[in-house]
Amino acid sequence: MLRGFRDGEAGNVTVEFVILFPIILTMFLSTVELGMLTVRQTMLERGLNVAVRDLQIGLTENVDHDTIKELICDYAGLLPDCDNALKLEMQPVDLRAYVAMSDDIDCVDRAEEVNPVRTFTNGQANELMILRACLKFAPIFPNVGLGRNFGKDANGDAIMFAVSAFVNEP
Repeated sequence: MLRGFRDGEAGNVTVEFVILFPIILTMFLSTVELGMLTVRQTMLERGLNVAVRDLQIGLTENVDHDTIKELICDYAGLLPDCDNALKLEMQPVDLRAYVAMSDDIDCVDRAEEVNPVRTFTNGQANELMILRACLKFAPIFPNVGLGRNFGKDANGDAIMFAVSAFVNEP
């Protein structure tokens, strides 16, 4: 009886399928997640760059945190819940005594009700400014492949950020 079971070839394809299907499915879902991550990152950088261009050439009046945030969200387009998920940080840079922005990226914590602006200084004429935008997003497949490996907060949101620099024109 055992000899017949050992020599039998029925179900051979099923065993291969059971072994390979989870691997192929994980690769497929990770590819979709990576594609969406790339689109979101590209749109965040585009929104930030176009908003900064508007600041540089003077198309934006009454420059403050909320105005720039609204511009970035409008120009970015495809960022989910951008108004609530985006946080900006801007500070002047002294070229003679450069100090980099903190590595501690301040992002929206959706678990908190109040999320104050961290550092947002408009700067003076002819001053170099660095603007960092941080976006929290929910991965499409949070428990599979690439989505599982994102650094996530308590809410299950991952972060991405973009940085741009500009000079305040007089």
